[in-house]
Amino acid sequence: MGCNLIIERTRDYFSQPGDIIIGGTFPVYWNRVYKDLNFTTKPPELHCERVAPHFYETMQALIFAVEEINAQPKLLSNITLGFQVFDTCFNLRKAAHGTLSMLSGGKETTPNYHCNKLSPLASIIGDSGSSVSIIMAQILGLNRYPQISYFATSPIFNNRYLFPSFFRTIPSDEFQMKGLAQLVSHFGWSWVGLLASDNDYGQFGLQLIRQEIINNGGCVAFAENILTGQPNRNAPRIVQLIRESTAKVVVVLDAESSFVIVLEELLRQNVSGIIWVASESWATSAVHSESRFQRVAVGTLGFAIHGAQLPMFSKYLNSLSPSKTLYDPFIKEYWEQSFSCKWLSQENLGNGTIQACTGKENLENTSPESYHRATLNVYNAVYAIAWALQNLILCVPGNGPFDHGSCTNLSSFQPWHAPLSNCSPSCPPGFRKVMVTGKPPCCYECALCPLGRISNQTDAAECHSCSWDTWPNLQRDKCLLRTTEFLSYKEPLGYGLSAISIFSSLIPLVILFVFIYYKTTPVVRANNYSLSCLLLLSLFLCFLCSLGFIGYPQPAQCLLRQVAFGIAFSLCISCVLAKTITVVIAFNATKPSSRLRQWAGVRVSYCVIVLCTFIQLVICGIWLFFFPPFPELDIDTQPGIIIANCNEGSPTAFWCMLGYLGFLATISFIVAFLARRLPDSFNEAKFITFSMLAFLSVWVSFIPAYLSARGMYTVAMEVFAILSSSWTVKLCIFVPKCFIILFRPNMNSREHLMGKEVKNKKKG
Repeated sequence: MGCNLIIERTRDYFSQPGDIIIGGTFPVYWNRVYKDLNFTTKPPELHCERVAPHFYETMQALIFAVEEINAQPKLLSNITLGFQVFDTCFNLRKAAHGTLSMLSGGKETTPNYHCNKLSPLASIIGDSGSSVSIIMAQILGLNRYPQISYFATSPIFNNRYLFPSFFRTIPSDEFQMKGLAQLVSHFGWSWVGLLASDNDYGQFGLQLIRQEIINNGGCVAFAENILTGQPNRNAPRIVQLIRESTAKVVVVLDAESSFVIVLEELLRQNVSGIIWVASESWATSAVHSESRFQRVAVGTLGFAIHGAQLPMFSKYLNSLSPSKTLYDPFIKEYWEQSFSCKWLSQENLGNGTIQACTGKENLENTSPESYHRATLNVYNAVYAIAWALQNLILCVPGNGPFDHGSCTNLSSFQPWHAPLSNCSPSCPPGFRKVMVTGKPPCCYECALCPLGRISNQTDAAECHSCSWDTWPNLQRDKCLLRTTEFLSYKEPLGYGLSAISIFSSLIPLVILFVFIYYKTTPVVRANNYSLSCLLLLSLFLCFLCSLGFIGYPQPAQCLLRQVAFGIAFSLCISCVLAKTITVVIAFNATKPSSRLRQWAGVRVSYCVIVLCTFIQLVICGIWLFFFPPFPELDIDTQPGIIIANCNEGSPTAFWCMLGYLGFLATISFIVAFLARRLPDSFNEAKFITFSMLAFLSVWVSFIPAYLSARGMYTVAMEVFAILSSSWTVKLCIFVPKCFIILFRPNMNSREHLMGKEVKNKKKG
């Protein structure tokens, strides 16, 4: 069963069918009936009374413009516009209901469905208040339905990100509040009070004008809210405040419907002599001309919105009659307000004091306003929609405003299909506008936000930076959390190096066990057993210290890891140097009359080890005391990545520590190289030469690799250098000895070491 759009004859809604529908919301009734809530029964439905004549006439501007367009042969020919009109009564709930009903295509609300498939909704015109317009914009913006307000002036609507489909035919309050402040300053009023409604219009305006008055050198005597949710609008409190204040000028940011109750309270308490500065929402109200308010409202100043003569509209208003517009649910009450009469009913039939409405009264005698203001805004909004639809009709495929120059079918257009006329296309999020020299501000270019900055709204003037722990996405329209990088045990590189380090550290212990087990054999005894054991222990520590570079940097870890590495390697290279010196001394001490005999033994070796290691301890101690390393989060090295690393505190101290290791290795290499031609029984010098050459090669290669690496690869490079250099010492010095001990026991003899076995074979 289908559903059709028909003319509804209800108290707050009526419509007229058409090929395309234009919606509208207006606060036709301005006075809400307040009822006490006893919380024992369901709250009654919201009831409004007293038609506001000027808002009724504003609503009629929409109907007049629709009929005028339908009568024109050149604009939307063969297309008939229809309308749906809802009364909001300055109420958020009624505004939301009306908006959802129009989206549903009828009087009732059916979420996510449009009942009248034959008549698409083109746009909604409304509302008059900023608070009501905000809730409408939040609903309509979800599906990009255009909304054109004729009286919502709040600056919040300037945010296209929050309100992508909101437009208006009235300027923002930013301009009005500056003007009101300048008006106050012009007359030299430096002590003023402020009254504002407790809705978005009043509160935003209150903030703006307060700041502008202060900027102009004035002061605010008081700032009070007009409580629109209360029947008395907080009027007793406001009037008492005015009576007690010495300020004689009061700026009022409110609608006529609320402020008239404050004026009545002023009359009741006999307060006069106040100069009222009115905002545009009530500056042109007929309240000023009512005789009863002359004493309290005399001398009121204010701003009015732009208006113009609409002779045909005035003629249209004068032609209205209850007998001609039976579908209009508001016209009888409008008639009563205009002519101060009542339509006779059974209740008031016998009351002779009531003037009866006949329907033959002439509206021309009421002198309707010929200089229209809000009605002009509604009139312009309807024509803006009509011309947008006309542009869709005239669209040429290939030159259209949509994707790939396409057009749309007017019978099935989407709500976001109102074509734009811009000098430059809008800059999407992720871009910013760049003004072009010699061209007007509307003609600009779109530039991608620079690295590290974003824009999250259309037509952004500037790009802004992300917070320190976030980074722009590829589109540069939002900030994403940076990834934290460090050499983790959970990463393949991290747990791979960890496994190698642990495995490598076990090898020196195995070799140490072999040396202890075979300590009485010639190979072990000939190569300084005690120094060999100490060297193996230092190699064990060298392998283990590489684990201090893996994992999330902690304060203690950062403080000790380089120091542990430096001291362990100093001990290792010192042992190698001591073994080399021992070889030289041992060979030369065998010569007759050699003075080196007194230096033979272990004392010299241990002195070398202690002295060389102590110097490294001093370097590391100075480093830790004056420039201690600490953990840091580096956000500058790699875009979009937080590198968790250890700041070495002083690069100079780090390179001094590393340079000292190179110095020790170089001395060991030179001494071992000079001693390489000693007799075969002392051929350990050859292995030391190879080990130190490989050791120096690793660390010389490490320097450029370390300086060029970034992030966790810097740490991985140092771990790799530690493991590689430790393995070179282990392989060159101990593997040949272990091979002889374990696999060539016949070579593990004194004769073989002294070369006697070879000589005997030659003699034989």
